[in-house]
Amino acid sequence: MTTAQYLDESRIRIDQVLDNVMPREGSYPPRLVSAMRYSLFAGGKRIRPILVMAAAVAAGGREDDSLYPASAVELVHTYSLIHDDLPAMDDDDFRRGRPTCHRAFDEGTAVLAGDALLTLAFDLLSSDSLELKDHIRVSMVRELAQAAGWRGMVGGQQVDMDSEGAQPDMPLLEYIHTHKTGALIRCSVVLGGLSAGADQATIEALARYGETVGLAFQVVDDILDLTATTEEMGKDQGSDAERGKVTYPSLFGLEGARERAFELVRDAKEAVSGFDGTRRLAEIADFVLLRRL
Repeated sequence: MTTAQYLDESRIRIDQVLDNVMPREGSYPPRLVSAMRYSLFAGGKRIRPILVMAAAVAAGGREDDSLYPASAVELVHTYSLIHDDLPAMDDDDFRRGRPTCHRAFDEGTAVLAGDALLTLAFDLLSSDSLELKDHIRVSMVRELAQAAGWRGMVGGQQVDMDSEGAQPDMPLLEYIHTHKTGALIRCSVVLGGLSAGADQATIEALARYGETVGLAFQVVDDILDLTATTEEMGKDQGSDAERGKVTYPSLFGLEGARERAFELVRDAKEAVSGFDGTRRLAEIADFVLLRRL
């Protein structure tokens, strides 16, 4: 199976699980449910949940055991996009090629839709349907909470907002990227390892992979914000530059940013080269790099 086929089949499987755990269209309250489903099924590539699945297999586990953790990660990711797009944050009009949630519905509904997706993620991880030992489920809840909260994604978003128009420097840039984007990607591969019952050495290797590929993902996003069109991006092109955000190209230039992305992907693959079953993780790292570089 080619990488493209693997990614497509994995995405379809995740979408099926997400559809099953989400309230049905028309459920009460209907406007909230419609907004949740509108954002969740807007056509994302599902890279984060696929990383959960690939890490589980790489660590010797079953893909089936990783599907709820994978779905939980995607729910958190989608919530973060809804809130990032709000007028109080990035004030974006388009996401994944169509109006953002607050444009399609309204700001209040968008806030609540994000809240509902976030809390559903932890409902999934604590569910009896997740047939894992209790201590593993608790570890998963803690990992996702820390990755999504003030120590991770939310903290990174705050620093990103605070630093708009600031003079860029490497420590600030790395903090924003490793927290705002990298924390949830690192969490994805760790959850996959936990679902497989992996030992500590394997979890640490997966975490290193996640940290570096997560940073590479954001570096590439920074590049695409300058080089891709709004149609190709599926969101407002050039918005980071307009707001004076700290990015890799603003600090190192486009070529320097590209070199950094290649270096990070190389390091990510090296982190998991010491054990079997990591082919898909390596392919995903390359996919992250080659989206439009």
